[in-house]
Amino acid sequence: MSADTLLEETLIKRSQQKRLTSPLNYKERVFVLTKTKLTYYEFRAEKKFKKGSIDLQKVRCVEIVKNDGVIPCQNKYPFQVVYDTSTLYVFAPSYESRRIWVQNIKEEIRDNSVIVAKFHPQFWMEGVWLCCRQAEKLAPGCEEYNLFGDRIQYKYQKPPRDSLSPSPPPPPPPPDTNPTEVVVALYDFFGPEPHDLTMTKGAEYVILEKCDINWYKARNIYGWYSKHVNRNKAEELLRTEDKEGGFMVRDSSKPGAYTVSLYTKSAGEGGAAIRHYHIKETSGCPRQFYLAEKHLFTLIPDLIEYHNHNAAGLVARLRYPVGKERSAPSTAGFSYEKWEINPCELTFMKELGCGQFGVVRLGKWRAQHKVAIKAIREGAMYEEDFIEEAKVMMRLTHPKLVQLYGVCTHQKPIYIVTEFMGLGCLLNYVRQRRDTFSLGSLLSICQDVSEGMEHLEAHGFIHRDLAARNCLVNDALVVKVSDFGMARYVLDDQYTSSSGSKFPVKWSPPEVFNFCKYSSKSDVWSFGVLMWEVFTEGKMPFEHNPNHEVVMMVLEGHRLYRPKKATPNIYDIMLRCWHEVHHALPAFLLPTFFCQDNFC
Repeated sequence: MSADTLLEETLIKRSQQKRLTSPLNYKERVFVLTKTKLTYYEFRAEKKFKKGSIDLQKVRCVEIVKNDGVIPCQNKYPFQVVYDTSTLYVFAPSYESRRIWVQNIKEEIRDNSVIVAKFHPQFWMEGVWLCCRQAEKLAPGCEEYNLFGDRIQYKYQKPPRDSLSPSPPPPPPPPDTNPTEVVVALYDFFGPEPHDLTMTKGAEYVILEKCDINWYKARNIYGWYSKHVNRNKAEELLRTEDKEGGFMVRDSSKPGAYTVSLYTKSAGEGGAAIRHYHIKETSGCPRQFYLAEKHLFTLIPDLIEYHNHNAAGLVARLRYPVGKERSAPSTAGFSYEKWEINPCELTFMKELGCGQFGVVRLGKWRAQHKVAIKAIREGAMYEEDFIEEAKVMMRLTHPKLVQLYGVCTHQKPIYIVTEFMGLGCLLNYVRQRRDTFSLGSLLSICQDVSEGMEHLEAHGFIHRDLAARNCLVNDALVVKVSDFGMARYVLDDQYTSSSGSKFPVKWSPPEVFNFCKYSSKSDVWSFGVLMWEVFTEGKMPFEHNPNHEVVMMVLEGHRLYRPKKATPNIYDIMLRCWHEVHHALPAFLLPTFFCQDNFC
């Protein structure tokens, strides 16, 4: 690194020439920032070959790139450098690395005369700006550009001190739709499993990925700080990552002290090695921290940031933070990949009712979380098939679907543990409150169900038994679809045969009671009947006709009458759901019908 170098780091550059991008168009380059130029090099046999250079006086904008899609390279933190008529996309290995590059370049270009007023916050990709959908590459930007970035915030708005050191941590990042935003915990949370993240009220955490409505992947704001990792565990984690400059900061054996554990692949004849450096403190006032005596810092984060870019006596730069936390489950269960629940952790409370498979009770998991517990009556279902499918069903997570939390399968009867819905079944809910609903309230119920069904259909899931009795209502009056897919596991001949009273003939299209052919189309038909149930406030469809008559009536084209509370437009939706040719109306279109003003 020469004397006039401000920053130097291996980053990934995206090709500027290709209209379509693939992993082959992402290249590792050594980027060097000086006071006048941003230059990038290719490494060959320990020599750098210059591949390109940008005169900083020509830079019109430098900013992070907001992204909610897939990035086909190992670095997930993009930023852009706009100059002349070109945009250079660069991908940093961490949030902090990107912040430093963007902020330093902004500092050098702040007096440029060519600075833009607005910029494009998302990628130019496949011939269009993803942020504003403009198809002209030189189209003016769509978001106001802040030349100073978060420099002022960093200087004057430091947050309160935390437990890592007596020094304030870095402030949160600027608003960003990229899944790297920093959030503050509103409550203490103890991770129930070893791989779950324990959070402290008021502490800051970086969101890495928004998996679904219930779970986020996150880490503490110090990606390099692993509080309860000992020396042996640190070495195991660093060897597993096997990256030059891999490091972590951990608690030392001496209380109140910290150690930097650093991995290098080039430790002489011995090959890879791990070094442990104590973070030392000066005795003066104010207290300062250091790894190398000549480089003192009042903040531990500042010390780490400096050694990200300068070895300064260490065996390598602190290039790659390695942490122990694998926080935020990818499932919607109580923990990461946890679908089997220990029945000893369940507390059984009052009985809520008796369903198709057995008794349903209110309960609590680990005396904290209210749940509904279904005890499956022996011989009521194909248990092995269901247990396998439960792993898939748990991943179906949506605000309008009753969440499956897990199962207890190591004893009889098996239990299904789900979200608790305080106001119970939708059918009883509308019957008990008959004549109290406005048209808007009834529409809102249908919209909730349609949004849940939209999610099921989008994920290739068929309900097979959609009806008001299989939807539930919570204390916030949100209606959620329940028991999706469960009809496949019924072991009741009456239920699975159209000759029996239990079979949902009155909710089924002709292809189901004729050929047992289920699809999203049959769910759409059933949704139309559910709408009819809602707008009649709980009446039985074809209430005066037995099932065999209903079959003949439907085949002859007879349909349910228009409920008094349903406007002609609303009844038209029901009829479209029941049209033998067009009841293929996709579930993902249904929510749009309930947003039209002429229904209200």
